[in-house]
Amino acid sequence: MEKTLSIIKPDGVKKGLIGEVIKRFETNGIKIAAMKLIEMTKEKAKGFYTVHSKRPFFESLTDFMSSGPCVVMILEGENVIEKNRKLMGATNYKEAEQGTIRYDFATDIEKNVVHGSDAPDTAAFEMGYFFADIDLL
Repeated sequence: MEKTLSIIKPDGVKKGLIGEVIKRFETNGIKIAAMKLIEMTKEKAKGFYTVHSKRPFFESLTDFMSSGPCVVMILEGENVIEKNRKLMGATNYKEAEQGTIRYDFATDIEKNVVHGSDAPDTAAFEMGYFFADIDLL
């Protein structure tokens, strides 16, 4: 079984979308292997998004991700990375397919409700960033 990281971002938590996002995972055959509610510090957000540290949106992204609670999850299932990316929709919600999480709930390119790993190596880093082996079922 493949595993990946998913985050319900501060805007999704604030809008009360935790249950809706989880429902979409579960109705599409995705199992939640681990989950916790966290509040990232600015430094923790910078560490997580270090790959984007030279990008012009880095400061605003890390400000946003440290602006309120997030739900971090490890998702598990067959082709879960691809399934999750399809359920989320395009990063730019204006380009997302109808019926995706971002199409339905995002308000801008950063406040797009969810984050998901884009590849197995990224997923490994991201899962390890928030979860120790003991956290996994």
